[in-house]
Amino acid sequence: MNTDFPSYTLTISCVDKQGIVAAVANFIAEQKGNIIYSAQHSTDHLQGKFFMRMLFDPSACGVSLDEVQNAFLPIAQQFSMEFSLHPTSKKKRVAIMVSKYDHCLVDLLWRWESKELDIEIPMIISNHEDLRFLAERYGVPYHYFPISKDNKEEMEEKMLSLLEGQVDLIVLARYMRILGQRFIDSYPKKIINIHHSFLPAFIGANPYERAFTRGVKLIGATAHYATLDLDEGPIIFQDVTRVSHEHSVDDLIRKGRDIERQVLAQAVRWHVEDRVFVEGNKTVVFE
Repeated sequence: MNTDFPSYTLTISCVDKQGIVAAVANFIAEQKGNIIYSAQHSTDHLQGKFFMRMLFDPSACGVSLDEVQNAFLPIAQQFSMEFSLHPTSKKKRVAIMVSKYDHCLVDLLWRWESKELDIEIPMIISNHEDLRFLAERYGVPYHYFPISKDNKEEMEEKMLSLLEGQVDLIVLARYMRILGQRFIDSYPKKIINIHHSFLPAFIGANPYERAFTRGVKLIGATAHYATLDLDEGPIIFQDVTRVSHEHSVDDLIRKGRDIERQVLAQAVRWHVEDRVFVEGNKTVVFE
């Protein structure tokens, strides 16, 4: 057994039926593994969708990850499961895409450097040169793609060539352009966007200005998976803060940026720890 991998994360989704939990637990016991953590959820115990996230210590198994995975296949087939099995020590590779706003990028880089986020950041991609200095400060490769409405398809193809085989997740840290279909289709459920409103309120551009005009008493931020429908992908995490008649648009922007940073970082953490399951346009998140 490779001792570099102190535990495995097993995630499962399938139609709910009797015997799933027992079958998985018995399998790990037969492999001489030890369950460290287990969480499960069913949308409906009568033929609903079943989700499970389990951590187990494989140190007594004496076999490789591939052997454990292959041994699990009969159970997966029996229950028609979609499953994944990953060593928890293997860091996810996260590319960050950004435009001119730096607050989310700075926060992610700080959390990465301080090891609050246990990830690798192989690259930063931007449609502006403004934040190259930050990438250089942290020693992360910075790639500039000057996108316009006339060259969008060409630039996105170049981005995809750069990303191919290099990343497990893409984070849009206030990347202020709408991605094309081929880009979205290339990374299904693997592109996280931060939107600076409490969706579904104020979809699209200038949400703080619109919130101020509407006179809301709460503003928020939403981290969600990017889809072709603008700001309508499955929501991973949201949070809010109170505002009042005394706050200006600039006050809303300042307060909102604090929420954006926190919400995006939490969503990224949950994704890389395999805590998020997508079901239709909703998510199940094991916190």
